[in-house]
Formats: sequence, structure tokens, C-alpha cells
Amino acid sequence: MENVIIIGGGPAGYTAAIYTARANLKPIVFEGSKYGGQLMYTTEIENFPGFPDGIMGPELMEKIRAQAEKFGAKLVQEDVTKVEFSKKSSKAFAVWAGTKKYEAKSVIIATGSEYRKLGIESEKRLAGKGVSYCATCDGFFFQGKDIIVIGGGDSAMEEATFLTKFANSVKIIYRGEKSILRASKAMQDKAFSNKKISFVFNAEINEILGKDKVEGVKVKDNKTGKTSEIKCQGIFVAIGHVPNTAIFEGQLKLDRGYIVTVPGSAKTSADGIFAAGDVMDWTYRQAITSAASGCKAAIEVERYLHGL
Repeated sequence: MENVIIIGGGPAGYTAAIYTARANLKPIVFEGSKYGGQLMYTTEIENFPGFPDGIMGPELMEKIRAQAEKFGAKLVQEDVTKVEFSKKSSKAFAVWAGTKKYEAKSVIIATGSEYRKLGIESEKRLAGKGVSYCATCDGFFFQGKDIIVIGGGDSAMEEATFLTKFANSVKIIYRGEKSILRASKAMQDKAFSNKKISFVFNAEINEILGKDKVEGVKVKDNKTGKTSEIKCQGIFVAIGHVPNTAIFEGQLKLDRGYIVTVPGSAKTSADGIFAAGDVMDWTYRQAITSAASGCKAAIEVERYLHGL
């Protein structure tokens, strides 16, 4: 039986692995077949402490991963397909990776979340070439550019407002009427009062234009059905996140798909199960906050196991 199993191989999972390994808990990390999390698809990162000249997302994850392995964490490049957290049949939590069953006294879940995407081919092709999903991560690279933000919730308003620090102009495209914007009144007022921000309502993007970089979009008017083009050099998709929690449904308490933790703690609704990173954080969603929560989860696991 293992002391701790960590599910997930992003900043939260690897940081938890570093701390639990240094505590001699010999963690097993199921980092998934595509390890590294969202940062593996990110270009230059300039806001992670310790890298004043910036660092590429994949390089940062390789360094954190190597650090976890150096201290003795066992890294397994397999996806967890099933879990059993009830402890009805044994004293341990059960985790299946492929066809093999593993048992542990504690589990840290750090499966992260994924950006909700538009689902069009040109979006995938131009990802990292003008298409982004995080203003605080990439906004700096769009200085003096004309930018489009897609969405109508608080996240879209926040992204648009933040981007005005760098952009020449920001245009928010929303598929519905102005009257049904999902953003809070305060966030709407902030966006509407900003001279750099304008809105296009009742519109959806059919195609992102450009071969090697974003040059514009084709927009369909949902009322008339007519299509037009809008020039821009950057697109920020802000239509929400999808936490990777499907296999935990019915096992843990969830809210909007995110794992619910005790305020100020990494503890979940099941004693001995802890959560860290974007899988339980719908507010910040930054690499540094994910790493910090991985540290918290690891320390709480060590205390939990000591109590046993």
C-alpha cells in the first residue's frame, strides 16, 4: 500500500510530489499520458518567480518534473481511469491506471482544468500564434495590437479590461443580446466605461483568419445570418473552463464541476483525499497559485498520515 498517490502532472501535482517526496512519503504520481498540464501548450512565461528573462512553458514544466523525480517521486505516464474513495471494501483508497489497481492511504487530486474552446479548426491551428486563453499570461505580448475577446461572463470582462493596459483596442464579441450578458453589473459597468473597449452583440466567430498568425475573424450575425470580417492581431477566448473531474463525480462534493475544499485547506469532502490547483480553483488559475496549493496539499497529507 502506498502512502500517497498524486493524480495529475501539472504545477500542483509536481509541487505536491516534491514536498511529499522530501518528506520520505515515496509518492506515486500519475502524471497522465500528456504530462505537464496547460503550460505545455504555453509559449513564454514572464510572471513565474525566479525567471527574470522569462521561460518557455514546456521548459518550466520539465524543470519542475525533474525536481520531483530527483527527490524520489515515482512518475507514471498513465491516465487514471477509475477511483474508489469510499473505503467500503478496504482501509485504503483505490486508484486504477489502465487495468492495474493501486491502493494508498491518501490521495492528492491535481488533474487541473481545460480552457473551454470554440471548437473550430482555425482556433487549434493558430493556438499560441495569436490565439490565447489567459490575458494575465499573454497580454504583455499584444502591446499596441487590436484584440478580440470572446465571451460574456465576468472572465471575459476581466480579460478585456486587463488587456487595455497593453492593447490599442479591445473588442468583446458575445453571441447574445446586451441584456443577457452573464457578467455581473459591476464588471459590465467597468467594461462599458473603458474607452478602449467596444462590443459586438449577437455574433459568433466562424473562422479565425491568418496562416501563421492571427489577422482577423469571420463573424456571423445571429440575427441576420450575414457574415463579415473584423481585423485583429490577437484573440482571447474567455468562455469558461472545464475542470477535469469526471471520474470523481459521486465520490466527492463538486460545485460547478470543481472539487469543493474546506476553506483555507486542501481537504475535500472525503477524509484523506486532498485537492490542489485548477481542479479546485475557479478564481486565480495561475501556475504559481497551483504550485502553492500543491505545497499546501502535500503538507496536509503529511500531517494526515502522521495522525494515522
